[in-house]
Amino acid sequence: MQFALGEVVHWVSALMWPFMRIGAMMMVAPMFGARSVPVRLRLLLALVLAWVMTLVLPPPPAVDPISMAALLIALQQVLIGLGMGFILQMVFSVLAMAGENIAYGMGLGFATLVDPENGVQVPVVGQYFLILATLMFLGLDGHLVLIEMLAESFRSLPVGTVGLERDALWLIAAWGGRMFEWSLLVSLPVVASLLLVNVSFGIITRAAPQLNIFAVGFPLTLLLGFALMLLSLPTLAPLFESLLEAGFLFLGRLLGV
Repeated sequence: MQFALGEVVHWVSALMWPFMRIGAMMMVAPMFGARSVPVRLRLLLALVLAWVMTLVLPPPPAVDPISMAALLIALQQVLIGLGMGFILQMVFSVLAMAGENIAYGMGLGFATLVDPENGVQVPVVGQYFLILATLMFLGLDGHLVLIEMLAESFRSLPVGTVGLERDALWLIAAWGGRMFEWSLLVSLPVVASLLLVNVSFGIITRAAPQLNIFAVGFPLTLLLGFALMLLSLPTLAPLFESLLEAGFLFLGRLLGV
């Protein structure tokens, strides 16, 4: 069997460009980009998805893989993939930051665990919220929606030197600022209640100075914090669903899907 050089370049380009976009997205996307997921598994999954999408995508541009135009195309594909994964990562970071706010309010800021998602130390409450977010993400078929939007992105933003522009990058940065606002809204009921508890302890201390508030207040704050978290759990699922929907809507507007 003999193959012409042009045919080999066409086959390599048809698989290489989608693989770059998909691989970049899986580097930073929640659940896919977790450090607990082996790198070989991520590469294999990205390769399989790229091969499947080459069967339905339009033919890629005829560009020499070793040229300046190919470098620009590769940078655009990586940038699009990183942008998609980063947007969803910020949705998960909302619950992680909310958990940290609650942990510091109830006195559990010193109890930390290694986050397998990012490989950093986070309070146990934040890790608990991240586990809940991952389970809800899978339960809502968020991974399937992400793969579907990834496939549609090749139609709205086909492989080429044109991709995300400067205005789109500014939109991503501005949308990331809402992460702090949402995390505060998620943790506000529990944090505000714990603040009232601390104020009550301050009044008790002024009324009865002989009372050892550290021996009584710390375990009571922990107990009330867990009780408030338990009461706020029923509202967490619809809240995360709305956050995830907002993330996908913003991603669709950014990609033109």
